Amino acid sequence: MKTELLTALRMTAVTLVLTGLAYPFAITGLAQALFPRQANGSLLHLDGRVVGSELIGQTFESPAYFRPRPSAAGYDAVASGGSNLGPTSRKLRERVAADVARLRTENPQAPAAVPVELVTTSASGLDPHVSPQAARWQASRVAAARGVPLAEVEALLADQIEPRTFGFLGEPRVNILRLNLDLDQRFGPPSPPPPLAR
Repeated sequence: MKTELLTALRMTAVTLVLTGLAYPFAITGLAQALFPRQANGSLLHLDGRVVGSELIGQTFESPAYFRPRPSAAGYDAVASGGSNLGPTSRKLRERVAADVARLRTENPQAPAAVPVELVTTSASGLDPHVSPQAARWQASRVAAARGVPLAEVEALLADQIEPRTFGFLGEPRVNILRLNLDLDQRFGPPSPPPPLAR
C-alpha cells in the first residue's frame, strides 16, 4: 500500500510540473518569441495609449463611426457568449424589429434592406468584424455625419477589407475598430454634437 501511494504521489507531482508549469511556460515563451503582438492581445495604440484590441469588438455610438454587429455580452470579454434566443423567441423578434427600425432611422440614405448581421449577435458577442456589405451599408451615414464626400469614405473602407485567411478560409471582412481609427486619422475626430437645449 505504501509503495502504491508513493508511486501515485510521484505521478501526481510529475504531471503537475509537466502540465501545470513546464508546458504553460514553454507555450507562453514560444508565443512571446514567435508572435509577440498576438500573444499580448493584438492591441491597437493611438498617441501612445491602448484604444482596444483588434480581436474584440467595441461599441461606437456616434453616427460618425461605423458600428459593429450587436453584442449579447455588451462587448465584455468576461461575459462572452450569445443570447441563447432562438428563431421562435418573441423577445428576439422584438429586439431585431426594434434594431431594424432604429437602423433605418439612423441611416436614411442606406438601401432599404438592413444587412442581417447588423441586427443579429455573434456567438461570442465579441466579434470585431462585419462584412464589407454591412460596412458599405453604413457609409452614407458616416460620410454625412463627418461632412466628407461619400466616395472618400468608401475608398477608405475598401482599403480596410481583409481577404479570406490563406485565400480560402472564412469570408472577406472589415475590422470596425481599425476602420474607425483610420477615419479619425484621415478626417480627424468628429466634432462633438451641440448641447441639448434646456
